[in-house]
Amino acid sequence: MPTIVRREAEVATVRTGASERRDVLVERLFQATVAAMDVVSVYLGSRLGLYRALADGGPMTSSQLAVSAGVDERYTREWLEQQAATGILDVDDATASAEARRFALPEGHDEALVHEDSLNFIVPAARLLVACVGPLDDVVEAFRTGAGVPYARYGADLHEGQAAFTRPMFEQLLGTEWFPAVPEVDAHLRADPPARVADVACGEGYSSLAIARTYPNVHVDGIDSDEASIDAARRHLQDSGLDDRVTFRVADAAVLEPTGDYDLVHIFESLHDMSYPVEALAGARGLLADGGVVLLGDERVGEAFVAPADDIERFLFGCSILHCLPVGMVGEGAAGTGTVMRADTVRRYAEAAGFSNVDILPIENDFYRYYRLTP
Repeated sequence: MPTIVRREAEVATVRTGASERRDVLVERLFQATVAAMDVVSVYLGSRLGLYRALADGGPMTSSQLAVSAGVDERYTREWLEQQAATGILDVDDATASAEARRFALPEGHDEALVHEDSLNFIVPAARLLVACVGPLDDVVEAFRTGAGVPYARYGADLHEGQAAFTRPMFEQLLGTEWFPAVPEVDAHLRADPPARVADVACGEGYSSLAIARTYPNVHVDGIDSDEASIDAARRHLQDSGLDDRVTFRVADAAVLEPTGDYDLVHIFESLHDMSYPVEALAGARGLLADGGVVLLGDERVGEAFVAPADDIERFLFGCSILHCLPVGMVGEGAAGTGTVMRADTVRRYAEAAGFSNVDILPIENDFYRYYRLTP
């Protein structure tokens, strides 16, 4: 084949390949857009109490659901039809008039959409997506300037969504799988004299309450820099029966006073968000009594960057560009870690903070990895 003909054939092949890749990407992003709209529709259904009303009341027409949930019928009807069209709700007779159609929450979907104590409760993910795009103009500006976006700018959906996402794990796994994976810690928390636990970056406090319920002797001090989260934690504490052993206070983890009287410092899914993670770990070390340890839970990501990545790492990178990196860029000299904090980064931060040993614990979870840090 003449050289010029071969080159033309190669160009045609490249063009064909490029066209195919283009079409695949266009289809992928269209389907992702449909899925994103489904997620936001789930946010609406949860926030407005529509799923709860269907779970409690059974199949309903749009008028019945509107009355039950206290919302407008026309909006309710459109939402119901969208939910049935996308396969989240069932409709008894799609050919009936719009006013006569009855919609129901399918068996199994109720656990995912209503049962807040289930490990399969997925609604918090919808809240987190909505929260992450809330201050999008600020994120765009941060990309341009290199500045950060304060945590509080993400609003209640962020801290409430995060609390709802992790609460079932704290209540069902923390005391049965996670802490027992460190036998010496588990035994110390059950023994006398009562141990003291500092739950740093506790958010709305569900981790603090779970620790106190699991270990009836311990005293837990929940600490977080976000006032709205601590306000919520104090509300949760009021009805818990644990107010004699749990306290909450607002404090910045990077400037904690070294007290040297805590047997355990727990830090969960927050170090990667902190502008000054080394200082926060140094502060945690300063809280420890002799023989105390830090248990650090953070994202389970790969040991190294790969592309394309699996779905969880893709999800975490999405969280990072929209939220975790922007909040970790606030302040002069901020670390800007991002959500995808790999084990080598944890070790580097811990060593810089004065820890001698960093061990990855044998805890299996799709989202989280635990580390034991000892001075």
